[in-house]
Amino acid sequence: MFKLLKQEYTMPVGILAIIFFQLIGDELLSNGLSPAPYMLTTGILFYVAMTTIFAVVRHSDVLAIKLGDPFGTLILTLSVILLEVIMISSVMLTGESNPVLARDTMFAVVMAVLNGFVGITLLIGGMKYHTQTYNLEGLKAYLVAIIPLAMLSLVLPNFTSMDAFGNMSAILTWTLVLASIALYALFLFIQTRSHTHFFIDADRNDNRDSQYPPQSGTYHTIMLVGYLVVVILLAKSLAIPINDGITELGAPAALGGLVVALIILAPEAVGAIKAAVSNHLQRAMNLFFGSVLASIALTVPAVLLISTIINEPIRLGLEPAEMVLLVATLLMTSVSFSSGRTNSLNGATHLILFFAYLILMFD
Repeated sequence: MFKLLKQEYTMPVGILAIIFFQLIGDELLSNGLSPAPYMLTTGILFYVAMTTIFAVVRHSDVLAIKLGDPFGTLILTLSVILLEVIMISSVMLTGESNPVLARDTMFAVVMAVLNGFVGITLLIGGMKYHTQTYNLEGLKAYLVAIIPLAMLSLVLPNFTSMDAFGNMSAILTWTLVLASIALYALFLFIQTRSHTHFFIDADRNDNRDSQYPPQSGTYHTIMLVGYLVVVILLAKSLAIPINDGITELGAPAALGGLVVALIILAPEAVGAIKAAVSNHLQRAMNLFFGSVLASIALTVPAVLLISTIINEPIRLGLEPAEMVLLVATLLMTSVSFSSGRTNSLNGATHLILFFAYLILMFD
């Protein structure tokens, strides 16, 4: 029992941090502490958040070993994205009206994952192994679902009629809701039932051994979800110093959303990069592409339904320059994952697109 408590010490520390920041910590940060206490408080908050993130990766790795892919990676992906959807929905229901919140968050996820995280992963893997392989059919399945959903959700609304409140027409709204749910449900059936071999690299036997005492799958699932909740709640507190820093630097408000999104997606990024370094590129891509697909397919129905219920306007269409960057990202991703092999050049190209996204944010 003592060994188990020592192993999971991050959980009570995280809970104490949540209680502190919910009660007085957020108010102290918001009211302007002197520089030294402010930096110390922010540093402690960041340390607790990062140790919690690594705890998420640890439990997801054990689940992946127990369940095998694609089920192991699917659990982590759905846990992260469901909490992301809950966070966006809670802001829509309780915060000030922000019609572009969902759009900017989904776009940030697409750019951060398909360009930033994928680029870093392919660059590191390519430098270590020169060429890495993956299951081509699995990546094609992801792209077949991601491309139409991304275009329908983030581009098409700019070219359709709107009502007096700036919302899409009812017929288009319900088309996007039903299309997102139906396509993602069918994809999950393909991934977990009829074509599971698409998402497993037969050339790479995943023989990882867990360095922690084996517990039941239920235990690791509960701990995984618990740590994810801690990460999300601490991310909200981290948004305060992040926004303060953005204000001081005169940076665009969208940067705050990107930073918080990166923190939320960090468990997947760490797990995927570790997998790529171990030459398990398929597992890394399952995490990355699964998070992008789930983010769009689950966020769009949730925010559109909430927008209809509370009669608040929502804008999903991107700005013209952002649409160009989205199309370029989808085209580059299709080319990078068209042969079953990748190298460091693919990673460098995706990183260039990510840097273009960052520059566009400041332009």
